[in-house]
Amino acid sequence: MLFGNHLCLLRGGGDLATGVALRLHRAGFPVAVCELAHPLAVRRAVAVASALLDPAGRASVEGMEARRVAGVHEIQGAAASGVVPVLTSSNLPPATQIARSVVVDARLLKQNPDTTLSDAPLVVALGPGYTAGVDCHAVVETLRGPDLGRVIYNGAATADTGTPGTVGGRSAERVLRAPVDGAASWVRTLGDRVVTDEVLGWVGESPVISVIDGTIRGLIADGTHVPAGTKVGDIDPRGDEVAIDQVSDKALAVGGGVLEAILTWIGGEEPPKP
Repeated sequence: MLFGNHLCLLRGGGDLATGVALRLHRAGFPVAVCELAHPLAVRRAVAVASALLDPAGRASVEGMEARRVAGVHEIQGAAASGVVPVLTSSNLPPATQIARSVVVDARLLKQNPDTTLSDAPLVVALGPGYTAGVDCHAVVETLRGPDLGRVIYNGAATADTGTPGTVGGRSAERVLRAPVDGAASWVRTLGDRVVTDEVLGWVGESPVISVIDGTIRGLIADGTHVPAGTKVGDIDPRGDEVAIDQVSDKALAVGGGVLEAILTWIGGEEPPKP
């Protein structure tokens, strides 16, 4: 493993975090992931967080193997073997006994509850809510557009717009949200083709209905309890063009930004001026 002495610890195991993990893994970095005990990942086919939901404790994304581990004592060995260890955590900083070179806050919370410059020798954060030089060393832009994946060494990413990015000409319409507080249950599954006004499942006793035709790219895990308004699914209007088991272009771009920040730091180069 080319960079075996530089463990990269990711906070979050959703689809964007998994794009980061994949880029780092392929470049020769050992990677570990901390995730909530009940992950809220929607694109579960491309989220290493799925290892926490799998009965066997495993997930595979584009040839990268992830495995649930019981605690921090298993991280070093698993990561060194080329497997991505995934362990549960709260929204607190990762356990201090993990010997890591890099921490990546990939939770996409759009605000910073607890990440600090002292979390690791290099701290990278994804998207809005973080300021490079204040609570992390670098921020990677997550907003679709010409700056997607750009590394910011001074300042913050673009503020949250509140509007999902456009895919196949659709934006907010493609996102499924919980109509009420409750547990999700589905009658359709990932990869299914669906049509407008089709009932896909329920949150509590309220139906979740598709407002566009397309392919189900994401659904939160069955039985997950969510507050009203939580994102619980994603319909891709591109239909047959959708590969639900392939990491998105956005996730790869963001992962490339994180890789750039890490290699710049390892090389001891002066970060580019803003």
